[in-house]
Amino acid sequence: MKLSIVIPCYNEAKTIRNIVERVRAAPVAEKEIIIVDDCSQDGTRDILRSEIAPLVSQILYHDVNQGKGAALRTGFAAATGDLVVVQDADLEYDPNEYPRLLKPILDGKADVVFGSRFAGGDAHRVVYFWHMMGNKFLTLLSNMLTNLNLTDMETCYKVFRREILQQITIEENRFGFEPEITAKISKLECVIYEVGISYYGRTYKEGKKIGWRDGFRALYAIAKYNLFR
Repeated sequence: MKLSIVIPCYNEAKTIRNIVERVRAAPVAEKEIIIVDDCSQDGTRDILRSEIAPLVSQILYHDVNQGKGAALRTGFAAATGDLVVVQDADLEYDPNEYPRLLKPILDGKADVVFGSRFAGGDAHRVVYFWHMMGNKFLTLLSNMLTNLNLTDMETCYKVFRREILQQITIEENRFGFEPEITAKISKLECVIYEVGISYYGRTYKEGKKIGWRDGFRALYAIAKYNLFR
């Protein structure tokens, strides 16, 4: 099976080379790597055009910054693989764990797999307490409305059979993507699995972008896509 790896990217000049190298080296036989640059302003675009373009399948460019959800919408539309995984352009998630994420689908047990930072005994960098509590609170609220028992709704690592994504229209432009996609796949009655993953979180000084405003948008998205759609 071919795996499409969609990498939304915004101002990641410090990490984009490294993450592309790691994705290319990931232990998956057939890969399609799609980068969506969301109008980076820090030199990322120059690196993509001069160094990264020959190493990946496609690079798509947004002329206006729109957000992670919009970048994923663009990337999903371009994906041709049997399976699709989201990969952030920073170094918080390890592409070497793709086989672990893919296994429930390849075994014929799952349609969608979430990689949980809060399940299992894998390495986790110790960073922000309130960020963790916020994630768990949003996951709890999402679970109450979807009737799923996820431990990490906000995780980057989500793998989908492509035919599942083809049934969904992504509306959220920013980090509201996570509760939106969770709500929509729950309504499709997909078989969802969760596997523990490692997590190498970075600080805001190191470039972390999600903030408290995104938390409020996530609350709105949980209500909107579970109760009013």
